[in-house]
Amino acid sequence: MTNVSVVIPCYRSARTLPALVERLLAVLPTAANLFEVVLVVDGSPDDTWEVAQGLVERHDSVRAVLLARNYGQHNALVAGIRCARYEVMVTMDDDLQHPPEEIPRLLAGLRPDVDIVYGVPSGGTHGRIRDFASKSLKCGLSGRFGAENGADISAFRAFRSFLRESLDGVGGPHTQIDIAFSWATTRVGTVPVRMQSRLVGRSNYTPTMLVRHAIGVFVGYSTLPLRLVTYFGLLTGAFGIVLLTVFLWTYWSGDSTVKGFTSTASMIALFASAQMIALGIIGEYLGRIHVERMGRPTYIVRTRAESGAAQPMTVTGGPEGWSA
Repeated sequence: MTNVSVVIPCYRSARTLPALVERLLAVLPTAANLFEVVLVVDGSPDDTWEVAQGLVERHDSVRAVLLARNYGQHNALVAGIRCARYEVMVTMDDDLQHPPEEIPRLLAGLRPDVDIVYGVPSGGTHGRIRDFASKSLKCGLSGRFGAENGADISAFRAFRSFLRESLDGVGGPHTQIDIAFSWATTRVGTVPVRMQSRLVGRSNYTPTMLVRHAIGVFVGYSTLPLRLVTYFGLLTGAFGIVLLTVFLWTYWSGDSTVKGFTSTASMIALFASAQMIALGIIGEYLGRIHVERMGRPTYIVRTRAESGAAQPMTVTGGPEGWSA
């Protein structure tokens, strides 16, 4: 057995955290020599932080971090990963859909020849629309951006702590830790795990948010959209040449019944659309550069709670991070 840190980003999870922590504390002694549970409260508007503090006071192996505002799941994970103590880390959701009882199976899959293992659910658990959107995003990651195992990416993962060095260059509000990990290692494994339905509340990830997340991943970690703009421009140009050939042939054949207004308007609309799409994609890249230049932090820690004591902190999410 090894030493394990379980990192959990928390948002609107006041009703699920007590049961989650109790189940974790029942399972972890059977799977690890030393262990800790790190709760990262991502600026939750409810009383999640108060519940997390209560759990810290009752259990010595529980630590909690309160971020200054809501930064997003992956940014919260970066904060928790940087402050975790032990050599193996497990990340999971706070809604009990990732059963703590599956952690031993996940750790067993972290063999000596594997650096990170993902828990792959045996079936869909979020509804058909969201499952389809999520699987489409994962397939898009597969073979792109250096994430060869993109189709197997899951929020339920176990990995060796040295991989957090790949997060040293992560900065700003746009973070995707699985892509950062894929740049550090290709020794990736998967294990099938049992997933549970969400019993309390509803997911904060809607299909619309998944689409926005997909756009962020494509723009933030690849130049593929820029290349697609070039291909689209070439295709549009080829289509324009075909239209010109047709119009010239019509003119030379003596067919003067078509006055040309419709075809001219259609061509203008087509080329204008291509230009607007190109400008929009380029604008996304320029906007990201602008945001990075503004120096927006990945996260800022407002307070941390450990061994029953809350300590005010202001820790910026830079490469150095912090550790207790």
